[in-house]
Amino acid sequence: MKKVIFIAVAATMLMSSCGITKSSTAAGSQAATATSAQTAASSGQGAGNALLNLYTQYKADGKFDYQNMQNILNTASLVANCEGLKSNYKDKEYLKDFGKGLITGSLGLVSQNNVESVTSSLVDMVKGSETVQQAKSTTQSTASTAAGYANTAAQYAGTLSTLLSSFAGK
Repeated sequence: MKKVIFIAVAATMLMSSCGITKSSTAAGSQAATATSAQTAASSGQGAGNALLNLYTQYKADGKFDYQNMQNILNTASLVANCEGLKSNYKDKEYLKDFGKGLITGSLGLVSQNNVESVTSSLVDMVKGSETVQQAKSTTQSTASTAAGYANTAAQYAGTLSTLLSSFAGK
């Protein structure tokens, strides 16, 4: 009889621990999703802010001047903030959260009406490109920072000119 009670208690404890494990796994999964959403939104905000700064200068100059130091720094910031798009461009939730941050960071330059096309342009800009990694590493390396940033801005000059011109009238 003691063996039966012991087995029943052990089985109950085992089932309880499995239930707790499932809850912990679900909670861990939810936490990972929340962190991913926060990361995407934060990156989107940084990208939106860089886009706003680039557009403000574009509007003042009438063109994208990839040799202007502010444009160089803002381009490097844009590229670094779009790094997550490179590996998450098929993740609809990531793109949605990135887009929300993009709208917020750009102070309305990017809107609900154009967020998908802007995000798509940014994905195209960084997808398959090693420049994202170069921008990140030049951010960390003070010896080659100016040259690396200038190179990044020059590489994206055509793409950014097209993207910035799409905001005409804002």
